[in-house]
Amino acid sequence: MSDGTLLVLGADEVEAALRDEEAAILDVVRRAYHAHGRGRSVVPHSTFLRFPGGHDRMIALPAYLGTPFGLAGVKWIASFPDNLAAGLARASGLVVLSSITTGRPRAVVEGSLVSAKRTAASAALAAQVLHEGTPTTVGLLGCGAINFETLRFLLHVWPGVAEVVVCDLSRARAERFAARCTANLAGRAIRVVDEWSALASSAAVVSIATTAMLPHLSTIGDGTLRTVLHLSLRDLVPAVVLAADNVVDDVDHVCRADTSVHLAERAVGHRRFIRTDLPALLIETAPVSSCYDRPTIFSPFGLGILDIAVAELVCERAAARARGMRIPFAAARTA
Repeated sequence: MSDGTLLVLGADEVEAALRDEEAAILDVVRRAYHAHGRGRSVVPHSTFLRFPGGHDRMIALPAYLGTPFGLAGVKWIASFPDNLAAGLARASGLVVLSSITTGRPRAVVEGSLVSAKRTAASAALAAQVLHEGTPTTVGLLGCGAINFETLRFLLHVWPGVAEVVVCDLSRARAERFAARCTANLAGRAIRVVDEWSALASSAAVVSIATTAMLPHLSTIGDGTLRTVLHLSLRDLVPAVVLAADNVVDDVDHVCRADTSVHLAERAVGHRRFIRTDLPALLIETAPVSSCYDRPTIFSPFGLGILDIAVAELVCERAAARARGMRIPFAAARTA
C-alpha cells in the first residue's frame, strides 16, 4: 500500500471483506498471538476516556506487531450501552494503520466489526485449546453483536454443536437474537432461557458478553459448565474467579480497569491464581492441561495487536477487490 495515499474503508467494505472469512481471521489472530508470545509486539496499556456520572467510555488501544506482520496502529472504540435503546449499535470505532517506515497513516478502517470478529476469534481459539472435546451445547449470556460473532466462530471450530442456549436481561432481545441465529446459523436448536442458573446448567461452554460494569454472577453452576469465555470481563465476583482455573490473554493488561480478575488480585494480593496466558498455550511454552475438577475461565482484555492484524486482513481483501476510497496526502514540504 502506497504511503502517498490513505485508504478509507467503511462498514460495508469491512463487512464484505470479512464475510465467510472465519478460517482466515482465526489464522491471523493465532499468528498475532504467536508473535506476541514470542516477544515480537509492543502493546501499551489502553487509555480509557470515561464521562462523569455514566457508563459510557471511549478506549484507545495502540499496538505494534512485528515479524511476520510489520504493523503499527491504534484502535479508537466507543462503548455507549444506552445506544441500544435508541436502535443504535453499542460500539463504534476506527482502526488506523500507520507505516512503520515513515509513520504516516496509510489506512482508516471502520472498527466495530473488526473488534467483534477479533474478539470472537480469540474466544474460539481459547475454547478450542482449553475445552476437552466438542460440546454438544454452548451457551451465550448477552445477546449482542459480540456473542453473535462468538457463536459464529464457535460453530466454525466445533461444527458438531447441536444446541445453543441464550440468555439476556431482555427476553425480547434474546428472542430476536435467537431468531437471527436460526436464520443465519441453521442446523442447531436455539433455546432461550431467562436465568443465568438455567444457562449454566445447560451448557458445557458459555460465552459471557454483557455491558455489566460490576460483578453480578456469584456462581457458575452445578458442574455442567466447564469452560467460561468471560469476554465482558466484569460479570464474575472475585470468589468465582479465585475458585477456577484461570487463563487470560495478557496478565498485565487484564489485571487493571476493575475487571473481575483485577478485583480478585486486589482481594488476595497476588496473581498466582492465573495459570497461564493464551499465547503461551498456542506456542506451547505452557501446558494446555488444566485442573479438570474445576471450570476454566478465559478472561481476554483484548489486545490492540489483534485489531491491527485483522484490519490489515481487511485492507488486503479490499485491495484485491479494488474497494474503498483513497485520499491523497498533501505534497511534502521541507524548510
